[in-house]
Amino acid sequence: QVQVVESGGGLVQPGGSLRLSCVVRGSIFFSIHTMSWYRQAPGKQREMVANITGTGPINYVDSVKGRFTISKDNTKNTVYLQMDSLKPEDTAVYYCQYPLASWGQGTQVIVSS
Repeated sequence: QVQVVESGGGLVQPGGSLRLSCVVRGSIFFSIHTMSWYRQAPGKQREMVANITGTGPINYVDSVKGRFTISKDNTKNTVYLQMDSLKPEDTAVYYCQYPLASWGQGTQVIVSS
């Protein structure tokens, strides 16, 4: 079955940057599917942060527009989330979503001084 593996999280100061990666394993038609990044902060529900469709359109939640960039490499079955100008409110566990696949373990992002 399809499996997603997230990586790249860590502890950064406000204003810093991180690049998250998600490798999709076991996918035959990776390039045609919409890939999404979600995050879940302590005490809050999981929310969609960004997605990129198989045909090209990209969407972001308002709170990260201008700061986060989603992209993918179809030759590597990998989706990325470049996060710049990080704020404390970005602190959360970040998850990658592939259609019908189970959630992975996520990767922790902590933004603190």
